[in-house]
Formats: sequence, structure tokens, C-alpha cells
Amino acid sequence: MASCELLCVGTELLLGDILNTNARFLARELAGLGFTLHRQAVVGDNPTRLREDFLAAWERADFVFLTGGLGPTADDVTRETVCEALGLPLEERAELLESMRGFFRARGCDMPRSNARQACVPAGAVAFSGENKLGKPAGSYYFPNANGTAPGLAICVSGKCAVLLPGPPNEMEPMFLQTVRSFLSPWADGVIVSRMVRTMGIGESAMAELTADLLDVENPSVAPYAKTGESCLRVTARAKNANEAESLITPVAEEIRRRLAPYVYGMDVPNIETVLIHELSAHNKTVAAAESITGGGIAKRLTDCPGASRVLRGAVVAYCDDVKREQLGVHAKTLEEHTAVSEQTASEMARGARARFGTDFALASTGWADGENTPLHAYAAIDSEDGTYVRRIAFAGQNRLTNRLLTENAALFLLYQALNAHNSAHA
Repeated sequence: MASCELLCVGTELLLGDILNTNARFLARELAGLGFTLHRQAVVGDNPTRLREDFLAAWERADFVFLTGGLGPTADDVTRETVCEALGLPLEERAELLESMRGFFRARGCDMPRSNARQACVPAGAVAFSGENKLGKPAGSYYFPNANGTAPGLAICVSGKCAVLLPGPPNEMEPMFLQTVRSFLSPWADGVIVSRMVRTMGIGESAMAELTADLLDVENPSVAPYAKTGESCLRVTARAKNANEAESLITPVAEEIRRRLAPYVYGMDVPNIETVLIHELSAHNKTVAAAESITGGGIAKRLTDCPGASRVLRGAVVAYCDDVKREQLGVHAKTLEEHTAVSEQTASEMARGARARFGTDFALASTGWADGENTPLHAYAAIDSEDGTYVRRIAFAGQNRLTNRLLTENAALFLLYQALNAHNSAHA
């Protein structure tokens, strides 16, 4: 399998100003082609350090992928630095210059002079824009950019290849999928396929104990990891093709699902809210929310998903006791005797939301996200025709955002469990 390294270029990445989604995207795509990614690194817009890091990666790997630094400004140094390191002169190409001018004309403005440097590619570079009929090509190539002005580049020298891609994900990802992947196909040697089993309601260590014998298998390998409020198992197989990889993965993934059945909410799904929107829509059910500690976070996560308008009727952010009483019908006696952060208040909030919005299900959240209350905790509740259920969530620390997210996840998982139980009882 071809070995490769990834250099993401940009001082903004080092400063944490933007999230490096390019690394994640390319890691997955390269694995799908059977490339072995040995290293990822981030380097700032400094030509000396970039040259050093590039040449070190070039020495070790068959392929070096670089993202960023192909723009029109003085701090965009990737193109010039890599070509200088490989001893390749640059030349301005008229067809690229005209394409850039057209890009700006379509937007009703003239092209700034600084953009002209983006029309410079290694001397003799050939355009690559379609199916690869070249085999394993040698020399230099450029990839058209349908979503921006910087073309991508591939430089193949002495059996190695450097691939330079734009930094903006909305330019880099389409370029890779539409042209670069085809360009790389002659080097593809088998595939690496991964499936992700997602769980809630069980910690990473407990999950690992229930699947301990599976974690020792080499192909497919099983690796646990935790996110805030959920735990996942990634099943990965190496094989000659995707069908063979799937045949290795399927029995292991199904065994994991069997062992962790009460906690599994999906496989290869992005998040629990996507699953919930699909399931609610499929069974023609509706939901509402009454939120205190989560401050609208539950409703936001649901409305982030396409199709939410078919199932989410509404939500109330009841952050103070007056709103809990007036908008959700929480009894003053309940608040006085049990406080706003209690099982009783959470129950009444959920029942009040379902009555107010006329839904099949209603979620509620109330708690202390931080402060001097000891121990910090929250309650998530769900109400439906099958009854009202409440879950207490204990917090280990004072991280406000983490504690709110834990409460959101607990509430959404309550809805997932209640929906499944309802569907099973009425099947």
C-alpha cells in the first residue's frame, strides 16, 4: 500500500482560529483508496519551516499531500516553496489566467492583480480533469478548481508524488472527489473500510469490557473511543476490495450490536438527532421540548437536521421559575418544596410541554451546569402516552458547556429509548 503524509498549511490552523476539517476528510478518503497515512502535521505560513517539513515528509513517504497556501496573498507560499524544493520552475498559463478572470466576471468584478500568481504552475504541467487513462503518471499536472481560483497540483518525480490542494474545504473536497481521486486510482492497492457503532448510556470502559475479546482481533480491528456523552466502537478491515472488507466487518459489527443492544443507537450515522428525526418521521410522531439548563440546545440539534419541521412542534426555554409556572404549568408548590432542579419539576415541565404543543413526546431539562451547588447534576425527562420518565445526570466537573451537552444527550437518548419502546409495544 502506498505510504503518505499530510501537511496542512496555515498559521490560522496553528492559532486555532479555524477547525482543521481537511485532515479528517483526506484521512478518510485516502484510507478508502488503500493508502496508508503515516503522519499528519500542521505548519504555518513560513517558507523555511514549510520547506523543511515538506522535504522530511518527501524523504519518508511515497505521497505528500498539502492543503492550503495556494491563495493570492504574500503569505500563501505552498506552491512556490514546494516547486523550489523540487527544483521545478513555475510558468504562468494563459488558460488558467482567463479562467480566473471569468470567475471574477461572473461575480461582477475585475480580477485583482495578485490573483495572477495563482495561474502559475510547474513548467510543462498538463491539465487533468477526468478519468485517469494515464496509468501511474509522471511529470506535473494541475486540477481545475470549479469553486475558486487556485488550481490544485500534482508533481510526480522519481516514483514519488506531491499533491497540492486548496485550503478552503468547499474548494478542496469537490476537487478531490471529482478529479484527484481518479488521478490517484492507479496507486490504489486494496481498501481500508471502517464502520462506526455508536452508543449512549454506557461509558467507554464498560463498553470495552463487554467487547474485550473483539478488541484483540487484527483484521478487522475494533477500537473504542469516547465523545462527550457517548461512546463508539470503530470496526476497520483491510481487504482487496470493498465487498471483501464488508464481509469481514459485518459479523463483528453485528456481534457488537448484540452485546451492546440496550445502548446502540445506530451504525454509520452522524449523530443521535439525525436518527431521531428519521424515526419520528417514519412513524408519524411529533415532539416538543421544555428546556432550562440546555437553553434551547435540544431544539437546535433537532432543527439542525433536514426534516425537523415535520416532527418538532415547538420548544420553550424556561430559564426562570416564572416561565416554568406560566408557560409549562409547573406548580408553585413543586418549585417551593423540590426546587427547580428536581425530578418533580422535570416531570411537570415535560408534561406541560406535551400538553401545550399537543405532541406525542415531550422532552424536558433542568439542572445546575456550574456554580457552588454540590454535587452538580441535572434531570432529563420525557413524557408520552406511555408515561413520564426522568433520568438524573451527575456532572464530574464545572465545565458548563460539557455539562449542558451531557444533559442534551441524555434527553435525546431518552427519546430514542421511548420511541423504540412505544413502537415495539404497538407493533
